Amino acid sequence: MDIELGRGKTARRAYGIDEIALVPGRRTLDPSLADTTWDIGGIKREIPIIASAMDGVVDVKMAVLLSELGSMGALNLEGIQTRYADPEPILDRIAAVGPTEFVPLMQELYAAPIQPALIQQRIQDIKRQGGIAAVSATPAGAARFGTAVAEAGADLFFIQATVVSTSHLSPDSVTPLDLAKFCQDMPMPVALGNCVTYEVSLSLMKAGAAAVLVGIGPGAACTSRGVLGVGVPQATAVADCAAARDDYYRETGIYVPIIADGGLITGGDICKCIACGADGVMIGSPFARAAEAPGRGYHWGMATPSPVLPRGTRIRVGTTGTVEQILRGPAQLDDGTHNFLGALQTSMGTLGAKNLKEMQQVEVVIAPSLLTEGKVYQKAQQLGMGK
Repeated sequence: MDIELGRGKTARRAYGIDEIALVPGRRTLDPSLADTTWDIGGIKREIPIIASAMDGVVDVKMAVLLSELGSMGALNLEGIQTRYADPEPILDRIAAVGPTEFVPLMQELYAAPIQPALIQQRIQDIKRQGGIAAVSATPAGAARFGTAVAEAGADLFFIQATVVSTSHLSPDSVTPLDLAKFCQDMPMPVALGNCVTYEVSLSLMKAGAAAVLVGIGPGAACTSRGVLGVGVPQATAVADCAAARDDYYRETGIYVPIIADGGLITGGDICKCIACGADGVMIGSPFARAAEAPGRGYHWGMATPSPVLPRGTRIRVGTTGTVEQILRGPAQLDDGTHNFLGALQTSMGTLGAKNLKEMQQVEVVIAPSLLTEGKVYQKAQQLGMGK
């Protein structure tokens, strides 16, 4: 039901992940029986989690490690890894600078030109070590470097921007990327995003997207919602876009996975996103806390280096364990930020969901007190869910 904001303006209530809870059904199952496998563009993975294409999260080493652990990571093709042959000193500078000097430094460092030869080298390095070479670029970057990506043999291409649509108006002097033609011409599957509505999701699927990324501004280091005032809370956005996926599947017989991108910190967040209809998730800051992550305990947004309007910041996330502990355990923390696979399997067992499709069907309730009810001592002592 629409809510009247004032004369002539109504609004629909939208919900974030923190405002909902999952309801157990009549059946439970042993977590070892929960099947978490999924398929994106013909690539099958045991764990429906992708590490975000952020420079503090994924480099060649992380992409290979995540692949070995049953997941995958996307490499940012417009970041530090493709601008500098040796990114280590650059990452050291980013980690060392103070908060007030950070954005000017980023604008300086990211002004260095992207080198197509480095794009190909990074992709080949991942593949040479047996990893899945998933890469990410903006629509403009995809138009410039798509040929280099194809020649290097990337396995999966994410085209990402704050908002992506098939109806983009450009000045006469600019030719926008034809998403449908790009998806058709590229030799690998192409995922498109980001979006938050039923209509845009459907249009991206019709353009040939191998997957659709959902989320505008919920990321830990993103400031788009504050800078632009744009976004839809993730629970509602995922549910709307999942409805488009289901309608498109009924119409065409083609199943296009929905990936919830951003705003997910704990295993419970991942479980709730899948229950809202997501097939998989893309997360950044939780992996930035891995000992192997390139960010040295820091995490920053992809739009932070913008020379005209930065829409991201750098946050200190620290280092809490290895990428294996974060993804598969064993957990050394009690706040849900370790052993995401175990959390998903245990939640599915508690809810009686044998696979991700059944997980998408569990009952969801509006529960704004879910994370605070009965947690007075944890909050007071900053333990567990009170951190």
